[in-house]
Amino acid sequence: MTVRRFSIPITVDADGDAEVYTPKIFGHLVSVRYVKTDFADGVDFVVTNETTGETVWSEEAVNASASRYPRAATHTTAGAASLYASGGTAVQGRIAIGGDRLKIVVADGGVSKSGTLHFLIEG
Repeated sequence: MTVRRFSIPITVDADGDAEVYTPKIFGHLVSVRYVKTDFADGVDFVVTNETTGETVWSEEAVNASASRYPRAATHTTAGAASLYASGGTAVQGRIAIGGDRLKIVVADGGVSKSGTLHFLIEG
């Protein structure tokens, strides 16, 4: 089993916004690590699969470096949500990425500020 890291440095424009892409990725998302350089407090991130638009990570008002382990809801072959028997809690699985780029949109990052996203991919 191989785990690869994709490090994506991001610098926002004078409006505090940026749109950047990873290289093509094959595998399952393990984690997203945001490393704050000098983005303003309250920065917003939306990371989606470029081809399908599936959301990989979306969080608003991030103030400090953070690690996230995004997961997606799973379903039965009939399309019903898979739930744990007790309490009806959703079953979640890792997000598969099949040769697509991830689109990273940053808003409210300050004026010409920067940070880095690190994606760990298994497979």
